[in-house]
Amino acid sequence: MKMSQSVAHPYVVYSTPSGDVGERRSLRAVDADGVPLTPRDLLPLPEGASLSMLPQRLAVGLDAAGARRGVPAARGWALAALLPIGYTRTRLPGYEKIPETEPLPFFGYTAVAGWRGRLYAAAVRTDDPACWLPRIYDRQRLERLVRERLAAEPENRVLAHHAHCALDYSCPTASNLFFRRWEGAVAVSAGCNARCVGCISKQEEEGLVSPQDRLLFLPTLEEIVETGVAHLEQAPDAIYSFGQGCEGEPLLQARLIERAIRAMRARTLRGTININTNASNPRALQRLYEAGLDSLRASTISARHETYTAYYRPIGYTFADVKRSLLLAREAGVYSSINLLCFPGLIDCEEEIEALVSFLHETGVRLVQMRNLNIDPEVLWPRVPRPSSRPLGIPALIETLRREAPEVEIGNFSRPVGPRFPTGAADAAPPLTPVAPTAQ
Repeated sequence: MKMSQSVAHPYVVYSTPSGDVGERRSLRAVDADGVPLTPRDLLPLPEGASLSMLPQRLAVGLDAAGARRGVPAARGWALAALLPIGYTRTRLPGYEKIPETEPLPFFGYTAVAGWRGRLYAAAVRTDDPACWLPRIYDRQRLERLVRERLAAEPENRVLAHHAHCALDYSCPTASNLFFRRWEGAVAVSAGCNARCVGCISKQEEEGLVSPQDRLLFLPTLEEIVETGVAHLEQAPDAIYSFGQGCEGEPLLQARLIERAIRAMRARTLRGTININTNASNPRALQRLYEAGLDSLRASTISARHETYTAYYRPIGYTFADVKRSLLLAREAGVYSSINLLCFPGLIDCEEEIEALVSFLHETGVRLVQMRNLNIDPEVLWPRVPRPSSRPLGIPALIETLRREAPEVEIGNFSRPVGPRFPTGAADAAPPLTPVAPTAQ
């Protein structure tokens, strides 16, 4: 629809019953805290973004007198943006929830507004999304490549599982296995040693539904290695990544991964072997470093153990183990990054930013991958401690990291770093310092 270009401030947009975008130009757009959205908070809705209706939630804004007003339910429901990878959300959408309403599905809801005839989102660009735009994952070509690959390797359950993820969830890393390019996925673990509040593959709480199915089998060494060698050998900027959203914690299968890394490196020296992990087991990761793991990405929502524990609800490990795993990675020369689950109003608070800067300096992390936390805000807040200090904003968080930790890159994607043992002699690499027991 054509929006007015004469309004001086960003205004409320909402989803009509027919699924169109409605506008209420008389109401100034606000975020979840009721703070007005200004033009400097917004950027044009990025390519690859989508809009999400927020059912049973009224769109709200401020009238000319500054009073909070809602759009009647008969006109439609509140609207949010879902950002493509490469953009980090800065503000949560404002709305008024109808009582006794079911939680929202697990997506990263972003404040959206109309302004100057266009839709805008409260976000900043934090990486180059060129390799992750939906338009370069052509559906017809993907379907053909999946059919051909599964026909050629009908017994490989790893490929079959990721074909499901590629076609049903539009997962880029699963799709890349079939496009034979960039970062490709490999899931190996059905179990997990954390009970993350926002887990997208398994929810234990009644009323919370995960958007993905979890892996239900244990792959064989041959399935992992054959898929991995093909990807490392054939894909440009190849990354073969253990640890996906469709599984639990890959370190629960560390012995299998260790054997797979050694077997793959015995056959090819190309590409990067990576693991996305909660980094809960330093001893297991030490063995993977020795086997030839090139990089790891450790997931965290915070550098403070109180916040971390409340969200991850770890079983048999602590945040100290995560830190120890990253310290070992630095000693081994493994490229390390963190997958920082970003939630405005939490990670951008003063004590969180201060702790994060100290954590980066201590661990030698090379890259912070900003990741919009997929969750209903009203599911998260009762389960994590509220910060005692005020939020400074996601842009201030990024600015502080760049100023206080200039050696750390800010982005959204894993980087191809190549093999650490270019001669292929992973077994000849010097042993790492034994891991000291972690205080519990």
